[in-house]
Amino acid sequence: MPSDKNNKIPFEEDNYTHNIVRNNERKLDRRGFMKTLVGAAGAFAVSSLPWGAVAAKELIGLGDKEYPHKKITDVSKIPVGEAVEFTFPGEHDTALLIRLGENKYVAYQNACTHLRCPVFWVKEQGEMVCPCHHGFFDVETGAPTGGPPRRPLPEIQVKVEKGAVYAVRVKRYEA
Repeated sequence: MPSDKNNKIPFEEDNYTHNIVRNNERKLDRRGFMKTLVGAAGAFAVSSLPWGAVAAKELIGLGDKEYPHKKITDVSKIPVGEAVEFTFPGEHDTALLIRLGENKYVAYQNACTHLRCPVFWVKEQGEMVCPCHHGFFDVETGAPTGGPPRRPLPEIQVKVEKGAVYAVRVKRYEA
């Protein structure tokens, strides 16, 4: 006759949860986890608001911000059709001044709007070229004419005064 030893419940209880120590049980269920997750996301969103306000304030004022006028070159030192590199508004913001006519000058920041590679003036083609990914920009407007760039180069407004060309401000990109 088979032994009844294997068919008996080892304890007097009628369920098998006797080995769970409820004092050490985790106290965070799914609902508690979701509340914690939503609370953390809300705290992160609220804590990032001041930085967004600072960034928005900076972006809104870019179009109106006039920097100290910076002399680029003397008019006599740049022949028609040639270009001069300079930095504006900061020392690490490279730019390009191109003399298109006797009294016509254009200047752009020369970092490609695709991946910030340097843009060069190619007089023979009459275009500004980004050699990294074969981007091309119109010299009159700074608008992309070929390649991957989709936004125009930021224009730098210049002023001719007393025989010299000065950088005045960076024109904000209009969408």
